[in-house]
Amino acid sequence: MIDRGQDNSSLALERLRAMLRDIPATGDTKIPTERSLAETLGISRRSVRRALEVLEAEGLVWRRQGAGTFAGPRPDTLGETEAPEANFSEVMEVRLRIEPQLAQLAALRASSAAVARMRDILVRLEATDDADGRELWDSALHREIARAAGNRFFMIIFDSIDRARLDDAWRSLRERARSRANLALYAQQHRDLVDAIAAHDPVRAGRAMRAHIGALNDGMLRLTSSEALDDAC
Repeated sequence: MIDRGQDNSSLALERLRAMLRDIPATGDTKIPTERSLAETLGISRRSVRRALEVLEAEGLVWRRQGAGTFAGPRPDTLGETEAPEANFSEVMEVRLRIEPQLAQLAALRASSAAVARMRDILVRLEATDDADGRELWDSALHREIARAAGNRFFMIIFDSIDRARLDDAWRSLRERARSRANLALYAQQHRDLVDAIAAHDPVRAGRAMRAHIGALNDGMLRLTSSEALDDAC
């Protein structure tokens, strides 16, 4: 069966987050099926399914085979706002100043369960072989680190920055930068970052995050400069 709607898992994730804010997170409230959500959101079922996987990894929904998907944690998590449009340089300026601090706090406060979620997300990110999936799971990893920092006001700022991923031009720029950069470098930087958080080493975690965001920033700057020169020729 052919999915209808666009492939944009980050957009699906954002809209599902908004929907979940209005549903009691009791763990026993069933949400609509993937097919129904895809039709309502105008986004492909594949993107809806991927977004639900992220929400499940975050403990915001849980699924039971044959029964459906439910809002809240599995019966036996930090709160969830609008962002102005931002260009590439604005987004990266803020990320370089905010995310190393989040990594440091995460190293001080992350629970073993939070670290396990980071490692699980990292496995999924490294196994992804398409642009939409990379964008989705990269966001999920950085968001899990922000959640582990345990500061609601930092979380609001992070969510505002991360919404840049919904923009098609931003997504395209990031993927072009990835294709020219060494994806293996980013993967190793992610592993170093999670290892530092797991070791509860805030200095190392802050440095690892700064190195990672800095490498991504440099790659995007080189790309935009190169494209600007090509346009001028």
